[in-house]
Amino acid sequence: MNLKKIITKDIENSLIKIGIINCNPIVILNKKITLGHYQLNNLIKISNMLNIKPYEMFKTIIVNIKKKSMYKSITFSQPGFINIFIDENWISEQLEKIFFSSRLGINYVKSPKNIVIDYSSPNIAKEMHIGHLRSTIIGDVTARILDFLGHNVIRANHIGDWGTQFGMLIAYLENKKLENYNLSLMQLEKCYCKAKKKYDADQLFAEKSREYVVKLQNGDQYCRSIWKKLVSITMLENYNIYKKLNVTLKESHTMGESVYNKMLPDIIRDLKNKKIATKKNGAIIVFLQEFKNRSGEPMGVVIQKKDKGFLYSTTDIACFKYRYQELHADRIIYYTDSRQHQHLIQTWTIAKKANYISQDFLLEHHTFGMILSKNKRPFKTRDGNTIKLSALLDEATERAIYLIKNKKPNLPKKKWIPLAKVIGISAVKYADLSKNRSTNYIFDWDEMLNFEGNTAPYIQYAYTRIISILKKSIIPVNKLTEKILLKKESEINLAIKILEFEEIIVSISEKGTPHILCKYLYQLATIFSNFYEKCSILFSKKIKTCKSRLKLSILTARTLKKGLNMLGIKVVKKM
Repeated sequence: MNLKKIITKDIENSLIKIGIINCNPIVILNKKITLGHYQLNNLIKISNMLNIKPYEMFKTIIVNIKKKSMYKSITFSQPGFINIFIDENWISEQLEKIFFSSRLGINYVKSPKNIVIDYSSPNIAKEMHIGHLRSTIIGDVTARILDFLGHNVIRANHIGDWGTQFGMLIAYLENKKLENYNLSLMQLEKCYCKAKKKYDADQLFAEKSREYVVKLQNGDQYCRSIWKKLVSITMLENYNIYKKLNVTLKESHTMGESVYNKMLPDIIRDLKNKKIATKKNGAIIVFLQEFKNRSGEPMGVVIQKKDKGFLYSTTDIACFKYRYQELHADRIIYYTDSRQHQHLIQTWTIAKKANYISQDFLLEHHTFGMILSKNKRPFKTRDGNTIKLSALLDEATERAIYLIKNKKPNLPKKKWIPLAKVIGISAVKYADLSKNRSTNYIFDWDEMLNFEGNTAPYIQYAYTRIISILKKSIIPVNKLTEKILLKKESEINLAIKILEFEEIIVSISEKGTPHILCKYLYQLATIFSNFYEKCSILFSKKIKTCKSRLKLSILTARTLKKGLNMLGIKVVKKM
């Protein structure tokens, strides 16, 4: 049920009857509920289109919609707003439909699309760090929601499993005779750091590393065997982190840079044949008129080096082609930080010039800000190193254990850890997801583990509180057959907020903004708290009122659980 969409459509149809099309009425939830549940916000602009006063425009609009049963009253307020009250009986009827729906009344989309979502994308031979958190969990929310709506979601974990770093690592491991050892990911990362230093300082080592890169790209068996081992060691650790984070990425979703290796020689030949790429100083370059360098000249994008090695740009061009032509993507969504935006736009432009993707296909790059410490600098360890994601999640669990010990000292120790994992990791995820992804935010343990305010513990507790109420009820759910009664303002406010859920989900599916869902769940939990304080549930004098409020409580709990699930956050029955 998308109330805003229904109201918007009714207003559009009313305007079409008087000859106004493409007016795009802006309908919003009214901040002052006493004025109306919803409000048309751009009446003045619409009025100006016909040179009519806003009040006259208001009268014209409501003539065509006021007779619909869903509207209780429609009023005008200066200087030019239409305020809409929804009829309580109509709301009740919609809630009844939702109550008996496993999907809370949200239908599958009529025209499912193939949607590729590129997210997480860790590098091989390196531990995932805090910088991977946002890409991983924000991308996963979008994937979950699009899945729920019925789209064919193709999760693409574009791991960095190709390139110069593998030449360095193979050369270093061979030099230290470590290629046959079972190294941990931590040891592997230390080897990578030493290999990088040696690569920068030792010209002979650098040349050997570059030779190994070319050999690897050309299918050399020795290089391939070491490469596979490096990938396996890394991804095994990453899957453990995904499991801790309750992220839906699986091994089958791994589509690393290596996937496109066989396509690269053909890409180079094709771009040269189409006169898009040219050879200069031994390298193959695409000069883009759309981008200028510091001298004001067309910017050059190197797609093959002098030593015949390929670059990230070549891989990404092939990646676009594969996703559009082989996976038949209708949408491609990227979750990477803003620093990669120019690179993506440039390779996207080249792919379009080569007709690998259609000219009207849009690149959706959902960028995100940085995670900062309280001094507003990048969030790092005390010695200045980037915080490892595994260490962050372990600390979240430890802090949650301390919290549980203080709040529930009598809770058996065997229940501490599983509960602490849910609370601690959920708190970290929610704190990130609740912030607008386009902005930086300050990482604050005290804020995210708080049981008050817009936090995971607050919403999880709200859910457990409702479950506790329902357990105390002596009325079985299958006996809740009477219609929901909406008499008090707090009941109506809760009902409308429940009906808003679909609108929120659809919005996120289009924009990739999970903070909107977090805000909604917080508001829903807060409105339920107000409802609980003002409306007796279990001890209502009338059995019909009791049953009605139980149904409202059940719907609230189901909506909170479904919403948290879409965020990849677990609920618990007791806190």
